[in-house]
Amino acid sequence: MEIRWILLGAVGVGVALVLSSFLGFFEKRVDYNTQIKPLLNKNCIVCHGGVKKAAGFSLLFKHEALAPAKSGKLAIIPGDADGSELIRRLTLTDPDERMPLDHPALKPDEIELLRNWIDQGAEWGDHWAYQTVQQPDVPKIGTFWSRLGLVDNEETNWARNEIDQFILDKLKQDGLKPSPEADRATLIRRVSLDLTGLPPTEKDVAAFSADQSPGAYEKVVDRLLQSPAYGERWTGMWLDLARYADTKGYERDPGRKIWRYRDWLIKAFNSDKPFDQFAVEQLAGDLLPGPSGGLPTDDQLIATGFHRNTMTNDEGGTQDEEFRTAAVLDRVNTTWDVFQGTTFSCIQCHSHPYDPFTHDEYYKYLAFFNNTRDEDVTSDTPTLRFYKPADSLKVLALQQYIAHAAADPKQAQNSIRQLTYLLRTVEPKINSHDFDQYVNASLLDAKYFGFQDKGSCRINDVTLTGRPRLLIRWGTKATNATVTLRQDKPDGPILAQMPTPAPGKDTIQMIPLPQVQGRHSLYLSLSSPEKPKEWVQIKWVAFIPVLPGQPLNSPGEQDKQLLDLLNADVDQTPIMLDGSGDLARETHVFDRGNWMVKGKKVSPDVPKSFPAMDPKLPKNRLGLARWMVSREHPLTARVAVNRFWEQLFGVGIVETVEDMGTQGIPPTHRELLDYLAVEFMEGDQWHVKKLLKRMVMSATYRQRSNATPELLAKDPFNKLLARGPRVRLSAEAVHDQALAVSGVLSHKLYGPSVMPIQPDGIWQSPYDGELWQQSTGEDLHRRALYTYWKRTAPYPSMVTFDSPSREFCQLRRLRTNTPLQALVTLNDPVYVEAAQHLASYMLAHGRSPESQIQAGFRQIMLRNLSPKKLVILTRLYQNTEQYYRQKPDEARKLLDCMDVTPQRAALTVTANTMLNLDEVITKE
Repeated sequence: MEIRWILLGAVGVGVALVLSSFLGFFEKRVDYNTQIKPLLNKNCIVCHGGVKKAAGFSLLFKHEALAPAKSGKLAIIPGDADGSELIRRLTLTDPDERMPLDHPALKPDEIELLRNWIDQGAEWGDHWAYQTVQQPDVPKIGTFWSRLGLVDNEETNWARNEIDQFILDKLKQDGLKPSPEADRATLIRRVSLDLTGLPPTEKDVAAFSADQSPGAYEKVVDRLLQSPAYGERWTGMWLDLARYADTKGYERDPGRKIWRYRDWLIKAFNSDKPFDQFAVEQLAGDLLPGPSGGLPTDDQLIATGFHRNTMTNDEGGTQDEEFRTAAVLDRVNTTWDVFQGTTFSCIQCHSHPYDPFTHDEYYKYLAFFNNTRDEDVTSDTPTLRFYKPADSLKVLALQQYIAHAAADPKQAQNSIRQLTYLLRTVEPKINSHDFDQYVNASLLDAKYFGFQDKGSCRINDVTLTGRPRLLIRWGTKATNATVTLRQDKPDGPILAQMPTPAPGKDTIQMIPLPQVQGRHSLYLSLSSPEKPKEWVQIKWVAFIPVLPGQPLNSPGEQDKQLLDLLNADVDQTPIMLDGSGDLARETHVFDRGNWMVKGKKVSPDVPKSFPAMDPKLPKNRLGLARWMVSREHPLTARVAVNRFWEQLFGVGIVETVEDMGTQGIPPTHRELLDYLAVEFMEGDQWHVKKLLKRMVMSATYRQRSNATPELLAKDPFNKLLARGPRVRLSAEAVHDQALAVSGVLSHKLYGPSVMPIQPDGIWQSPYDGELWQQSTGEDLHRRALYTYWKRTAPYPSMVTFDSPSREFCQLRRLRTNTPLQALVTLNDPVYVEAAQHLASYMLAHGRSPESQIQAGFRQIMLRNLSPKKLVILTRLYQNTEQYYRQKPDEARKLLDCMDVTPQRAALTVTANTMLNLDEVITKE
């Protein structure tokens, strides 16, 4: 009997163990990313993270969390919650021992969640956004037979593409249904504003309404995608990201001619340049291989203006190296913000508190950008130079001369490339702020080196091998002064004695040097006995090879031709170029982010939490850019898709467009985001127009924006997208729409920025005498993206409608609704003028005030006013007409034209009021 009971007991225990294991298999697993990581970030990471590691314990990385703390105890023992110090400290009652210290205790269910997670093995996990994008399965909707098209079903009838299947699947989980499609007038206005930034015309609406074919809407979308206005609209969005401005920023905020970069963007969007190429050219166009081994194309160089939009400080007394470094830091942060949607900037000072990036990794990444040639000089160099036609012929003649004078084709090719590089960029050169060992010398106004009689300086460590020509840009008011160039020491061998240029403007001169091998320090000394107190200013020097066929000891005819071209008056635009050889820089970690306290030396590399760079890629900006757009990269496509989605729907799938990291708002439709990212990379081959077309063709996008009481109760912010987007127009669209509906909008493309009407007194920057020179002709009525942008005094009506100053990258405009916005549309001269022209249109298209008002509203909104609103606006017209009958002088002030009548003035006020209506400045 005992044996039998023992056997039965053993069997029972075995069954219990098997059963418990079986049930454990189905036990709900605790997810690190969605359940544990937010809990740790909220309660623990402040003291035990990248910034602060109290008690030698950090929860930022798995290897740190599982390592012994300073006490030697293990905070987390996978599989053993009871033995883990973390659980013990969370459950203590002594406030001096219990964690989190000096904060409320965790709730019992939160501790239980942590306990279960540890007992299940404390599995770590990468944040979803840092995992390589995998294409999810598209949810099935409707019934089996409806999916085959054999029977009708409201779900399959509603859906237009895969986007709708993801949206519908989520709606069903929350007991919601999508909204019907918007009426045609509303839909064409919505898609026109979204794709081109301009409203459709009445003719467009009539044609769309009359076309009852199944592909009518698609025809509209295709037409809009081919419109030149499409590129302008999306360029307007990108200018915020590129922190584009027509000035340099900081105190003086002087002008900068970089409008060619804006034109490059318009052309890139209109030509549907693939987004991967679009990104590579902006980040590293200067490093792309050029045609036949020459320079990159002008377009590729202009594209690098993306990172030349950084601010330059021309204020006297500043250190150029400090602000050069500030520009490099800005480029690192902006690259991550724009293309990676990640808060990388905080690891400038310390390891990331919440995401898996360490302090050192910031500077390894910065090393990709640290060799750029711009150095916060007032000339904004390096620039790409554009010669006038006559000078362009001289450049061509010089190239042809070299082709014939060179000893062999290879030498000719190298010499032509060096010559072209020099003529188009005036690089490589040494800026004079790098001179040192001053004697009777100074950095004049903290900008360029200057010395007086018996003054001297050193140019340190210059390679002279094969470079026996000195180019020097300098100027002075001194007469009969001489500068002596010596080798290796102040009294070393004389390499050249150079008479200073005639008093006047700065000039570039060429000085022949003897053939010297190796790297040497060079010393400049000045003898100026006639005017010893006059400064001789040097802006830069360059050491270059001799042109083929030119004499060694004196400038030849072709040398003089070269000098004439270097001194020519040319248009220029800032570009990125890298330095090499003598001009290459070392990169060090900045202790606590302080650029003056340099730590260990680092080499270019990417964060270890991301896929490694392909070893075949160069460790420069080009290699970095190609790594960023590789299929394995987890962020670039997701971030791009999310940004374009946000532009159409008002809110991104991840609302925090600027932060997809662990502190960002989780995606509302993560699988949809990943699906679109994969399709963007693979199906669309990075073509933005295909991506946008997929979005706007969806039934999700086409829904009515009306919010029913049920939708407002269950989804007040429309996160589940059970209704169409209703979003206030951007500053640019509000402006452009007013000009378009009033018939004055110029459709001129490209060119320098313009200065439309702006009130006096806006520009009051110190130390800068520039004035707002109001444009004339059609330049007065160009689209908003062409408006001259001064960082310290942006165009006021744009700023009122939430446009940023563009001193730094702006990833997302947070929409506001303030009385100032109404004051802009009612009083700004641009909108008053638009109302005047709209009133003329209304006069011509109606006989009675009611019909004129209806005509004006149809011109704006493409539909008739409701009877109630028509009554209100008619009453406004009548009261205003009576006012202007009594005060004709006020009518003349308003209209400022010969044909002044009370009726026209009253219609102008009514038109102005209509332009201010909420439905007009809103995309419905």
